[in-house]
Amino acid sequence: MNPEARLTELGIELPPPPEPGGNYLPFRCCGNVVYLAGVISMSAHDGTWTGQVGAERNLEEGRLAARVCALNALAALRSVTGSLDDVKQLLYLGGYVNAVAGYGESPSVINGASDLFAEIFGEAGRHARAAVSVAGLPRNATVEIQLTAEMRNAETGAPASPPE
Repeated sequence: MNPEARLTELGIELPPPPEPGGNYLPFRCCGNVVYLAGVISMSAHDGTWTGQVGAERNLEEGRLAARVCALNALAALRSVTGSLDDVKQLLYLGGYVNAVAGYGESPSVINGASDLFAEIFGEAGRHARAAVSVAGLPRNATVEIQLTAEMRNAETGAPASPPE
């Protein structure tokens, strides 16, 4: 099943793609590889998650925050070509968890994003990744992720660079 149909089957509606919060692009293409800017766990559509895991947030809330990030990343990825069906495979996910000092469960938190990607893309959604705890994130977000994906070749919908 293709990713767009899978979203429908799961009853998932993506939020609008996040706007850059500074002087950077929401994505950059190099050939058929798309590098997304980091997206945080804030969305009017899917809930806002702030605070540190291990203090204001627990592990399950961290996983939900990572899922919100994944939805934001999918919205950003869809904005590259107009369809998630143009994604050939996810390559890399960098996950950052706003957590108390010494928090060692950041991989379990980031599974909230990784699990959703596998559910939507199947084997093509499996990726290499890092999952680290940090002392703080922009806007006190609970989670931030960065995603790198390979898109299909130019004949089937390769990404274009954003307008200048």
